[in-house]
Amino acid sequence: TSARKLKRANILLMADQRQHTDQQIADALSAGTSTIYRVKKQFVEYGLELALAEGNQAGGSRLLNAADEAKLVALACSKPPEGSARWTLTLLSERLVALTDLESISIETIRRRLKEKEIKPWQKKMWCLPKLDGEFIAQMEHVLDLYAEPADDKRPIVNFDEAMKQLVADTREPVPMKPGQPARQDYEYCRKGVANLFVFFDRHRGWRKVKPTLQKRSVDFAECMRNLVDTHYPEADVIRVVMDNLSTHKAVSLYKAFPAGEARRILRRLEFHYTPKHASWLNMVEIEIGNMNQQCLDRRIPDWETLKRESVFVKIVGTTKLLTMRSALPRLLGPVLG
Repeated sequence: TSARKLKRANILLMADQRQHTDQQIADALSAGTSTIYRVKKQFVEYGLELALAEGNQAGGSRLLNAADEAKLVALACSKPPEGSARWTLTLLSERLVALTDLESISIETIRRRLKEKEIKPWQKKMWCLPKLDGEFIAQMEHVLDLYAEPADDKRPIVNFDEAMKQLVADTREPVPMKPGQPARQDYEYCRKGVANLFVFFDRHRGWRKVKPTLQKRSVDFAECMRNLVDTHYPEADVIRVVMDNLSTHKAVSLYKAFPAGEARRILRRLEFHYTPKHASWLNMVEIEIGNMNQQCLDRRIPDWETLKRESVFVKIVGTTKLLTMRSALPRLLGPVLG
C-alpha cells in the first residue's frame, strides 16, 4: 500500500542521514528493528524501486525470472571460465549480467537461488565411476542372482574381503568421562604399524569370521581359503566365495602358497564369484566391515594382541537382504547414470 511504501521511504531517508540508530528509526516510525534492517538490506541488494515495493518478499516479484534462473543453473553446472578452479558467486553474478537484461545481480540473490536448487559449485564429491557397459551389468546381475538363491548347506555362499587397521597408541593416559565433562584424549599418538583383517560373512548362517594378519600377501589369502574349506565348511561340497577382483584373490595364490596337489584339493571345493570392477559395494561383507568399524575399530588400538582379542566380540548385523541391495542400486549408480 502507499502508506507502507511511504514508511519504507522514510526509513531509507533517516538511514541515509546516518544520524540515527536502527532502534531510533524504529521508535520514530513505529516499526520493528527487523523491519528497518530488512528495508536497508533490500535497498542494497535490489535498489530503491524494489526496496519501496517490499523487495523480494512473498507476494513481490522475483528479481530473476524463470529464464534467468535456468541460465544461472546452466552456468553453475558448466565448466568454470579459464583461470578459475570453480564458479564463485561473484563470477556467476558477473556472467549472468552479461547474459541477461539485468543491470546488476547481487551475490546474495545468486546464493539464494543456488540454495533453492541445491547447487553447490564449491563442492566436489570423489567417486570412482565404473564403466557401465554390458560386462558390468552382467557381473552385477550374476552377483545379485547368487544372493537371491535359498540357503544350501552343501553349496554355501560366503562373502569375503579385506580391511586395513592402523595400530595407534596413546602418548598420554586418556582422561575418562565425568558427569558434565566428556572424555579427553591427547591429539598426539604413536604409530605402531598396520594390520590386515580378512573378513568372511555368511548371511544365511548369520556367521562372520575375522582373521587378523600382520601382512597382506597372497599366501595369507591362500591360508584363509584353506581354513574356509577345512575348518569352517568341512561338510560342504562347494563353497561359493563372493569377493572383488584383487590381484591376490586368484587361484594362482594357492599354487604359490601350497604344493600343487594341496592347491588342487582346496580349489576343487571353491567357486570364485567376482563383483564388477569399482563395485565392491555389491559385496555384502562391506556392510559387516562397516559395522565392525563402528562398533569396535573406530578408536585407538595400540597393539596386535588387542586387535586380535577385540575384533571377535563385535555383534553381527547379518540382516542384509537382496531387496536392500537392489533398492540401493539407483542411489549408488546415480553418478554413473546421470
